[in-house]
Formats: sequence, C-alpha cells, structure tokens
Amino acid sequence: MVGLDTNVLVRYLTQDDVKQAAIATRYIEQDLSATQPGFISLVVLVEVCWVLKRLYAATDDELASTVEDFLNAEQFQVERHELVKAVTQVLQSRKGSKSGFADLLIVEIARAQGCTQTVSFDKGAVRLAGMTLLA
Repeated sequence: MVGLDTNVLVRYLTQDDVKQAAIATRYIEQDLSATQPGFISLVVLVEVCWVLKRLYAATDDELASTVEDFLNAEQFQVERHELVKAVTQVLQSRKGSKSGFADLLIVEIARAQGCTQTVSFDKGAVRLAGMTLLA
C-alpha cells in the first residue's frame, strides 16, 4: 500500500496542471491496484473536499460522488471506510442543506468513539452537522 497526498488526488481529479495531472493519472491508473492500493487518509480526504469546494466550486453532491468513487475503486483504500461511507450517505440525504463533509465527518468520528455530542462555536456546524453549540 502507498499513501497518497492531497495534491496527487487533486491533480488526478481536476487535471489542472498538465504535467502533474499526467503523472498522477498514470500512477493511479497503472501503478495502483487492488493488491497495491493507494491509501487515502481522513486528513487527505477532508483536504481534497475542501480544495474541490473552495477552489473548484464543487457541490456537496459532487463531493459525495467523488468520495463514493474513492470508496468503490479497487485501487484505493480509504481510512475508516465504513464511517466515511456513512458520512457520504448523510451528505447525499441532505441535498441542498450545505452540510460540510468535514463537519459531518467530525461528528461521525466522535460518535464512533463513543462521544455523546460534539461541541462547537460554529453555528453552521451546529445547525447543519448536528453539533452542540458551546455558549
């Protein structure tokens, strides 16, 4: 297994830098496989979603679809696969709610670790991801 950094996945997905995109595409499509997968950590996954949303105006539906593609591709192994899958399902079920992938992931990770709530000062995260306002 080989760890993948955010920039490799972003180049592969966006094809925004001709030289790096070609290298990333060749590596992902030819060198990675079910027996030698690329590992996508939670940190990388959150960064990819952030970059796609902020710099490329990806919608939540597009982000959920991209994450689902990572989950279903045999050449990738996503950290906490089942937890990430649950987050994408929540994201897809809340169409148009602007629930952030990162906020939903934070809540689900905390829940999986036995937390009864996740507190935040972010009113958007409270409203959209189910966190509890710390006031």
